Amino acid sequence: MEVTMTAEEQKERTARSYKLILLFAMISMTMMFAGLTSAFVVSKSRVDWLKDFELPIAFYISTLVIIGCSVTFYLAKKAIQKDNKSQTTIMLLATLVLGVLFVVSQFVGFGQIIERGYYMTGEGSSITVTFLYIIAFMHLLHLAGGLISLLIIIYNHFKQKYNSTQTLGIELGAMYWHFLDLLWVLLFLFLYFFK
Repeated sequence: MEVTMTAEEQKERTARSYKLILLFAMISMTMMFAGLTSAFVVSKSRVDWLKDFELPIAFYISTLVIIGCSVTFYLAKKAIQKDNKSQTTIMLLATLVLGVLFVVSQFVGFGQIIERGYYMTGEGSSITVTFLYIIAFMHLLHLAGGLISLLIIIYNHFKQKYNSTQTLGIELGAMYWHFLDLLWVLLFLFLYFFK
């Protein structure tokens, strides 16, 4: 007996498959950051651990910026579901600008750490700062993937590939972006409270 699917059933099945693949990727990223934060906790017992180290002000700003990214991506998704293409364009571009601003603020934060005399390697380095750099830089690498996917989403949006019945690309991008946002907020809180 041959089972046939309608085009709508095939579309739903494909969407579920893509979302599941993305979910597995996000779980593996979570495990990597769990390993890094575990190593951070274990290393706190070292005698050269900086107990009075303060996060740079730019990291506080970048945390607010990345929360703004989640809001604008959410609004873009809601706008396309209502076939409001102009609002979708504005919100996708706002997300892109905020994403780039997040990256810039992270590098400003790295600069603020260096201005305080702390370096990742060499003389003047400490394991505390090295962990901070590694965790933030690994997040930035994953965010680069998010920015690339966002650029693809914006390109496809301008090519009129999304509408109220075809939102999969925006949904997948929003899932990943929200994950990155939540991940940074949790990492920031971890770094703030577990000095």
